[in-house]
Order: sequence, then structure tokens, then C-alpha cells
Amino acid sequence: MSLEMHVFLNKGRIPDRPSWQAAVDSLGVPFELNPLIDLVHDSGFSPSKVKGLDSGFEIYSEPAEGLLENRPELRRTVGDRDWCISFRWGSDMNECACVLAASAGLAKLCDAIAYYPDDDLTYDLNGLLEEVKRSL
Repeated sequence: MSLEMHVFLNKGRIPDRPSWQAAVDSLGVPFELNPLIDLVHDSGFSPSKVKGLDSGFEIYSEPAEGLLENRPELRRTVGDRDWCISFRWGSDMNECACVLAASAGLAKLCDAIAYYPDDDLTYDLNGLLEEVKRSL
């Protein structure tokens, strides 16, 4: 079974990999992004490491409008964030930790908001950090 997390941010604030990794590192999370990751153009599996172990997630990038058009409450929460980075993973907790750490880095660096549609939950930076600690 595949799980998803959507992270909403302003397209103009999409970071490069070094800035994103620095934000994750500043949170004290043992997570390493794919050295070649490109948030605008990458699609599909992106390898990464958590606690030094090989892991990863699928990543997709697109305008936020398509995900928001039938969700007025989520649209209010997302505000003017016009871009969405979507992460997919299996039931493996290391993959989940990778997604949460990557999302937390975006929340810190870009004022992003994460949305987990299976439970209709939104997360800010603090919520993501709580979840990543639980998953580790």
C-alpha cells in the first residue's frame, strides 16, 4: 500500500538541495537527501539515507491548484502557497521517516505546510518534528 504526503510552498521559495539539506541538518534529524535531488524536475524514486541506512521515497512536483480545487478547508490552510511537492512511500517506517524529515526541512526553510490526506491532517514544523521522532 502506498502512502502520500503533500507539502505546499511558494514556487519562488523552492530551495536547492544544499539549502534543504542544511535545514534538515539544523533540526538534528539523521537524514540525508539524494545528492542529485531537484525539487522542480524530479519524478519517481529518490534514494536517501536515514540513520545511515539506505532508504528513500517517490517524489513529484506540480502546481498546488489541482490538489486544492475540491478542498476549500485545505485551501484556506494552504493560503497563497502555489506549489506542491508530493512524497509517496510504502509501509516501511524508515521511508516514512525520510518523508517526514524532508517535509520538516521544507517547513523550516520555506514556511511549507504538509498535508497527510489519509487522515486529513495538516502539519507545521513542530508537528512534523514530533512525527519524525516517533518514526525513528
